[in-house]
Amino acid sequence: MTASAPILEWRDGQPVSREFGDVYFSRASGIEETRHVFLEGNRLPQRFAALVPDASLTIGETGFGTGLNFLCAWQLFERIAPVTARLHFVSCELYPLAESELRDALELWPELAPYSQALIACYGPLAPGWHRFVFASGRVCLTLLVGDVRQTLDRLEGAVDAWFLDGFSPARNPQMWEPAVLRAVADHSRPGATLATYTSAGAVRRGLEEVGFRVEKVRGFGPKREMVRGEYAASAALRPPVRRPTREAVVVGGGLAGTAAARSLAIRGWRVALVERHASLAAEASGNPQGVLYARLSATATPLSRLVLAAYQHTLRVLRERLPCDGEAWAAAPVIQLAHDDHEARRQARVLELGLPAGLLRGVDREEAGALAGVVVPTGGVAFPRGGWAHAPAVCRALADHPNISLQVSRGATRVSRDVEAGHWTVHDAHGPVVGSETVILATGAGFAAIEPLAHLPLRVNRGQITLIPATAESSTLRAVLCGQSYVTPARSGFHSVGATFARTDSEEPTVADNEENLAMLARLAPVLFDGLQGTRLDPSRLPGRAGLRCVSPDYLPVVGALDEGRYPGLYASTAHGSRGLLTAPLAGEVLAALLEGEPAPLPSDLMAAVSPRRLPPSVHLS
Repeated sequence: MTASAPILEWRDGQPVSREFGDVYFSRASGIEETRHVFLEGNRLPQRFAALVPDASLTIGETGFGTGLNFLCAWQLFERIAPVTARLHFVSCELYPLAESELRDALELWPELAPYSQALIACYGPLAPGWHRFVFASGRVCLTLLVGDVRQTLDRLEGAVDAWFLDGFSPARNPQMWEPAVLRAVADHSRPGATLATYTSAGAVRRGLEEVGFRVEKVRGFGPKREMVRGEYAASAALRPPVRRPTREAVVVGGGLAGTAAARSLAIRGWRVALVERHASLAAEASGNPQGVLYARLSATATPLSRLVLAAYQHTLRVLRERLPCDGEAWAAAPVIQLAHDDHEARRQARVLELGLPAGLLRGVDREEAGALAGVVVPTGGVAFPRGGWAHAPAVCRALADHPNISLQVSRGATRVSRDVEAGHWTVHDAHGPVVGSETVILATGAGFAAIEPLAHLPLRVNRGQITLIPATAESSTLRAVLCGQSYVTPARSGFHSVGATFARTDSEEPTVADNEENLAMLARLAPVLFDGLQGTRLDPSRLPGRAGLRCVSPDYLPVVGALDEGRYPGLYASTAHGSRGLLTAPLAGEVLAALLEGEPAPLPSDLMAAVSPRRLPPSVHLS
């Protein structure tokens, strides 16, 4: 089944899977079936009520379908769990419904409308991979693993407390119930984890027993006389996460990486001190007036391309939740990557062969690209219909706007020291101690070399400059971000952003030469727009420009996670986001929160390893 093909059909008012020819839920009452089989079968009413403050419970599911099980679990959790408890729901789905299909299916359950509307609002077209959704001000997290359960569960980082085994019938979808899948369920179960499933097939019962579950048949729902529930009894390597004595952290750096990390911890109840060396947030590389949601994908599933795709979709959800889409804080607009030469056209053709949903990425010819953009363009290319741009300082301010975050500005961190006996870090500036905690996250970007633990990483700094060009009547028709070897944005506050140059230097002063280079790149990217901006008459020495320093790693992946735990226990990093900070920083915040809270990770295990600081050897420049 292709990504654009319909997933379900309707028979007698019930959604049915086209692939498996099976109903998504009971014809008698899907919502009551969910409550009987999965909620009661896992004793969730009692377990939710018994959660202590700040505790969490993780549910794993094989088969997201219409999301009915998730929404029912969320509704129950909100009704009876303590207000500071948290629910994590991890679900696998090979054939995710389209947004319209999901909306139609969930209209069957008006009592779930507050929850289903929240899900639909941020659902969108889903590419293969991991998707993190955050609801209820951080109390409820959904991690949706889009792909074959036989691969996705093996790459899950995290432990599960209760399982909903809800694949289609074993007779129609035997792959979902294979021994390898049941082994993965066991491998990701905490000791004492429970499970429930509507099926009582003997092969399923025996398979669960073989991997360590004690199972029993109990009364089923409706016409199904029996169902199965069980408990994981085998000794397991997974253990409950170790809770820190204090849920407090210091984040050093007030750019996109730092504010995103602070936000992800704050919504989980952590008290966060955010330390910034300038007088305001986003004063360095995160301060550009228009950051582009630019997801340049590879034709192969490289770690960087997979990360960029996951981060792109996550950032769009964050923007929709946190900022008004008003053309100042951010704007939803197509992002069109023009095929500026034959090599790029061939690369884009291979990217389109990945089969991503058309609502996420599609090919456009020259005429369609021009119609989307509102200006004449020289070529076709690929379009991200739901892309856009954002005012990075507004993003940082929105992320840091939380009662659990205290901001300390004009405090330039110069070093961190540790009291070994107390297990406590202290952040110092030039005047002395600033603040301390057991947990410190270094998100200093290009300032990495000033703090010793980061200085040992093989990172470098690149300089980029944008140029602001006054909008004209002709250029104001631009409705899309145009990208190629450079980019130009629709106007914000009367100016288009054009850029960005690249140089391996540490100078932050804008230069006339870089303004000239940006104008030349714009002339090649969109000649008609360049003429509409009266480009040949513009004086590069009089155009405002903004330069920023970007920290990058040797493999261009960000550095996110725990630093050397032997030397620096409790010290974490979120840095080396390069020119992609608007995309990757919000998801990096979720990575850090998952590590610190013992939650399921928002990325598969191989990508978690790919962004970890531990992948990098010490800098060869250091003795």
